Amino acid sequence: MKRCTVLVGIVCSSLVVLAGFVSLVWTPFDPGRVDSTNRYGPLAWPHILGTDSSGMDTFSRLLVGAQTTLLVGVFAVAIAAVIGVPLGIVSGMGHKVAGEIIARGSDILFALPALLLAILLAAARGASVGTATVAIGISTIPVFQRMARAATLTVMSQDYILAAEVCGTPRAVIAVRHVLPNISPLLGVQAAASFSMAILAEAGLSYLGLSAPRTTPTWGRMLRDANLFASPVQAFIPGIAIAVAVLGFNLLGDGLRDYLDPRLKEVR
Repeated sequence: MKRCTVLVGIVCSSLVVLAGFVSLVWTPFDPGRVDSTNRYGPLAWPHILGTDSSGMDTFSRLLVGAQTTLLVGVFAVAIAAVIGVPLGIVSGMGHKVAGEIIARGSDILFALPALLLAILLAAARGASVGTATVAIGISTIPVFQRMARAATLTVMSQDYILAAEVCGTPRAVIAVRHVLPNISPLLGVQAAASFSMAILAEAGLSYLGLSAPRTTPTWGRMLRDANLFASPVQAFIPGIAIAVAVLGFNLLGDGLRDYLDPRLKEVR
């Protein structure tokens, strides 16, 4: 059963990645081309997924939307990991004052949802994909910080860490040589889970108009512009794409956790 779940996750996430890469070199139509004479076109050749309220090809916009989705996920997770992991390691290695300051800062960030941060950044810098990405990344920092801190505390309790400290190994060297390599598998699992949450958050921000402008195809924007009464299928298509992406990366993260954590491996 677990293997089947992992396989589904790999297939779903691979479809999203493939769509993003394909859109870099080819789309059936210009995703920004407006054809007012072909609004809400049916699912038929040459528009295999129909057209939207402006006559733009849905399949082309879906492919380009995958590219935007992947970029937001990658950069949001990168922001969260680059900032959150070092903070978690520092707070978990016994620096009491620094650890307390980091913990309280993490609590404050944890209380601020991505939506509120996106509204604040949009008011200051204007709504854009970059604004949404930064907001999602900042709101995810506490997740990585807490994960890294918990894993660091476990590593620091091992005998080889005590031996390294007795030998006079600097804390920075211990963090790089011993702590980081041992907590990396857990961080990889968290990255996969956070990636799926970033996709969902970006879709929500796009739907609210706090992410990409209308000229930039995103799945959340496509969902917002769809008219359930005029053409319900135009709402279902981006909705299904979002669901497939979130499900795929969530299942992929679960599979990585089962594979990397020996406590969760099936007894054979």
